[in-house]
Amino acid sequence: MTAAGVATLALVVATVNARMLLFGASLRPWLGPLPAWQIYPLLQFTTDPGWVIMMRYRAEGGNDAAAFLGGALVVLVAWISATMGGYLAGALVADPRAIALDLVLPIFFAAMVVPLWRGRRRAIAWGVAGLVALATEYLVSGWWFVITGAIAGSLFEGFVEEEADA
Repeated sequence: MTAAGVATLALVVATVNARMLLFGASLRPWLGPLPAWQIYPLLQFTTDPGWVIMMRYRAEGGNDAAAFLGGALVVLVAWISATMGGYLAGALVADPRAIALDLVLPIFFAAMVVPLWRGRRRAIAWGVAGLVALATEYLVSGWWFVITGAIAGSLFEGFVEEEADA
């Protein structure tokens, strides 16, 4: 692999994992009153599905930080169990796409995000991100669509939010 390939891969990985910074920032109002020795170990259990579940719990009025740990541990056990089962059964499935196994996590995430819907205005940023990602995938080889879609959606939402606040 070339140096440019390594740099591109590093940028994609950093961009994809930057979401954890946003997850942590969104948890700050909730976990902020706790002492650091409780917060930082707790944040190590942050996962995409766990974060979505906890944001939904919080949006419905929940305020117990222990629910975050409980939810994270449930997701951890389920993740490890499913990974072990998937590894053991993996040899039995020649093509996971043939039976749509590659869609399980995106469908789960979409189902968990639906209750957090805050109106059509927010969906425009999602649409912008998706369109920019699709155009980039079509025009440029590699994983650049992840970066361009995320940046376009974030910038669009930032400007729309700024205008709404003004």
